Amino acid sequence: MVSDGGIHHHAHGEWREPSLSHRTIRFQKGIYADFHHLFLLQSGTAALSFEPEEQRSLQGPALAYLPPQPRCELRMAAGAAGFLIGASPQIMVDAIGDQAESYALRTFSERPWLTDEPTPHAAEETQPLVAGFVRELGDPSRASWMVISAYLRLILMTLWRTGGGEAAEQRGRGGGASTLQRYRQLVEIWFRQHRPISDYARELGVTTDRLHSICSSALGRSPVQLLHERVVQEAKLRLERSARTVQEISDSLGFRDPTYFSHFFKRKTGFSPASYRDFARKAEVARSDMLSSGYSDWP
Repeated sequence: MVSDGGIHHHAHGEWREPSLSHRTIRFQKGIYADFHHLFLLQSGTAALSFEPEEQRSLQGPALAYLPPQPRCELRMAAGAAGFLIGASPQIMVDAIGDQAESYALRTFSERPWLTDEPTPHAAEETQPLVAGFVRELGDPSRASWMVISAYLRLILMTLWRTGGGEAAEQRGRGGGASTLQRYRQLVEIWFRQHRPISDYARELGVTTDRLHSICSSALGRSPVQLLHERVVQEAKLRLERSARTVQEISDSLGFRDPTYFSHFFKRKTGFSPASYRDFARKAEVARSDMLSSGYSDWP
């Protein structure tokens, strides 16, 4: 369970003013190791170093979106200035949501994305959203999980559109090459209703066997496995973030009774719902201890 009071364990953001010397920011530090980061370079130059030995240069205004990865460093040159924000996987799940665009956003969020040349329009559109994210976190009296996830959703949508994701999706729909993507979108909309796979196939205009073939070929998993993964993801989030009882969570996810939900969850995760909630709370305490023992400094 995560309260708004613990938002700083799950999100961070700041404005980096120009400095007389270069600065190196390492993202794999303490509680930030599993964060998704966005760097908005407003002016000056910077360089990103990845593993293995890959380096990319940025010239402001520029954007870089960085999901968790084994090694990534940001080196800001003297005089460079920009915003740096980060969000935990839990915040990302809320931001991506379960709307029609959610599958496309989730796919986008899994890969690094950056601009290789100055992008004034994209930076101008993103800047007020990033600034709002930072401003919300800067006021402890009102910092809200809901507001932070809303800002992040708008930021992700802006980056996705800037990168041509929306246009590519439209082309894919026209060419009949988006059955898998449309299936994932339907899963986002219907997963609480426990509809049979045949309903999904009928909505997509394909046979159940064809849908199974598409999912297996592309992802190595069956349609029902993908559906169950989404249900488990949502169940984990609610057990972590909500004070609701197991029965209430079971009801909200469309299960016919809490016993069936408990058996399903344990079969998929190895934990009963109560055990998983206890595990998540202990992990949150450990995260808080790390934050209070010196990891609170932004890398």
